[in-house]
Amino acid sequence: MPGSVSASTTHYTRNIDQGFVAKDKAPHASFAPLPPSHRIDTFPESLLSLKQRVCTRSTIWMQRRIADRGTQCLRADVFLMFVRVHSDEKRLARMQQNLRIPGPTPIPPAVAESMARPMINHRGPEFAAIIARVSAGLQHFFQTTQPVLGFPSSGSGAMEASIVNSFSPGDEVLSVTCGAFGNRLAKIAETFGLNVTRHSVEWGHAADPEAVALALTAIPNARGVLLTHNETSTGITNDIQALARTIRQQRPDTLILVDAVSSLGCIDLRMDEWDLDVVFTGSQKGWMVPPGLAMIGVSQRAWSATERATLPRAYWDFRAARKSLEKGQTPYTPPVSIYFGLDVSLPMMRTEGRDAIFARHVAGGALVRERARAMGLRLFADPAFASNTVTAIEVPKGVDGKALIKAMRENEGVVIAGGQEHLEGRIIRIGHLGYFNEADLTACMDALERQLTALGHRVPTGAAGA
Repeated sequence: MPGSVSASTTHYTRNIDQGFVAKDKAPHASFAPLPPSHRIDTFPESLLSLKQRVCTRSTIWMQRRIADRGTQCLRADVFLMFVRVHSDEKRLARMQQNLRIPGPTPIPPAVAESMARPMINHRGPEFAAIIARVSAGLQHFFQTTQPVLGFPSSGSGAMEASIVNSFSPGDEVLSVTCGAFGNRLAKIAETFGLNVTRHSVEWGHAADPEAVALALTAIPNARGVLLTHNETSTGITNDIQALARTIRQQRPDTLILVDAVSSLGCIDLRMDEWDLDVVFTGSQKGWMVPPGLAMIGVSQRAWSATERATLPRAYWDFRAARKSLEKGQTPYTPPVSIYFGLDVSLPMMRTEGRDAIFARHVAGGALVRERARAMGLRLFADPAFASNTVTAIEVPKGVDGKALIKAMRENEGVVIAGGQEHLEGRIIRIGHLGYFNEADLTACMDALERQLTALGHRVPTGAAGA
């Protein structure tokens, strides 16, 4: 019957296109067919059940509980899920989406399953045990003995938290910027009334320690230096160890704040050994869990600064977060499901091994860069400082960058990122961080080669698999 849900993929899809119609003639139980604009362009045919389809690939358009009025096909405890599905059945056999943006990143099936577990009391002993395990795992990857604080937010929230807990109005700071996210951190500092001197580096290049030292010389009362470890917008990685060493030689007590959102857990960063003060990251990058949790390591020097700081803070107060952490809690309701996920992903990362993870990211970055060069493409970032978590590639002359990204998504099921600010349309960015393997990246680059060819770019013979 038209309202039934068949186990057959073809029958199920046809019914979705036609719309479910209940047989009791009740207006609330009849829905119009989905318009083409409300359908997705790819859908894995191998996922036969509605539950698998919805959880794996689709966007739920509507969920509506239907009252039981004696219908033959709808009961009071049934949800009708209208899923956006493209009508072209040839595309239903396409592979699951290959998400190759620099965050959010794919998550392992075991992590996804763990996050689907029922809620628990975030003030109870079960969650306290989870947060203790997660905290220990984070300390291992931050490479610190200091507590790692968690705040429900994105990485930008961690930026604000780091500023308001470290400084007072009018404090002088040096902000080393080499891309969109370095600029964001500087802007937040300016918003809160800090006296910010920007040392701006050309996008695509890394900060030079000697130039930073010279800039710091001009600010005798600098209370802090703001650094970006991995600039996601340009695909470069700053040498934080060298920068920190240079800063410490000149200003031993100056706070060093490091944005490690798209590097920590993927690229070596040693918080204690390199004498860094505030280091922050976001759950959606290398940690193999969804967005929603900012994680911040705070040195003893930074804790002393927190006690002196007078910038306004309430939600972002490090002291409240540490006090709650000592009790196995958070100051306010945490993203419990993300902690469920970290409780699985962090042991997975420990099993792989820190050095092995770093090596996998080195190999992943090298693969993408080598394939790009083999296609006759130019890399945007200075090769000496190219990131091992995201590669920025210049869009070749004669190719529309936005059209390329669209073709990758619609024709290949591969999602890549474009450029930001003045680089929009000029570069594409390919993420290779967190949960990925060689096959994921090879499939992405194979797809890129096909779509570049389709858009008129002449790929050199033998580029595939180079």
